Amino acid sequence: MARLTRHMRAAENARGKTCSVCGTPSSRSMANTKIGSRSDHSWSNKICAERVSDCILVSMADEWHRGEYVISTDPARLDIAAIHDYLSGSAYWAMGRPLEVVRRSIENSLPFGVYKGAAQIGFARVVTDYATFAWLADVFLLPEFRGQGIGKWLIGVIVDHPRLPGLRRWILATKDAHGLYAQYGFTPLHASERFMERFAG
Repeated sequence: MARLTRHMRAAENARGKTCSVCGTPSSRSMANTKIGSRSDHSWSNKICAERVSDCILVSMADEWHRGEYVISTDPARLDIAAIHDYLSGSAYWAMGRPLEVVRRSIENSLPFGVYKGAAQIGFARVVTDYATFAWLADVFLLPEFRGQGIGKWLIGVIVDHPRLPGLRRWILATKDAHGLYAQYGFTPLHASERFMERFAG
């Protein structure tokens, strides 16, 4: 299973410890709500990594459970190779995307992995400033797991994520999943004439 940056690896190793720079406890567990509900989650808060000049927040990992399936925002758990294989080989919007681009895009996003046991079966990421705006991107679920409500569960978890409350605007692009996203409040652009893009192909 591929890892991300050295700071994310440091966060993984720091669990259960205290940051020697700022003294912040590395994790805090919270009681689970009803298993299978949209609010069912537990998380670790303020996992710190040391830098020479400062102490930075590198991970706030959340988990949601539904039967044998798990959604997690833990970047250390992601199977980067599997994500790249699907995006570059099967996703119409990301065909041929290089592994390093996939890796860098995840490092700079809030990632959501979907798992059955240890196997990664789905993924999404959110590009956001955590205050006003979010772009939902690279959403996929392996074909053999579709039609079971897992995709709906994933989108519900994302839009209700506790780090993304009250954002003024969410945006995404889709060719064929408008009906899914409409169930979570997404609509065509209200003033499309105001939006522009710089597309590099």
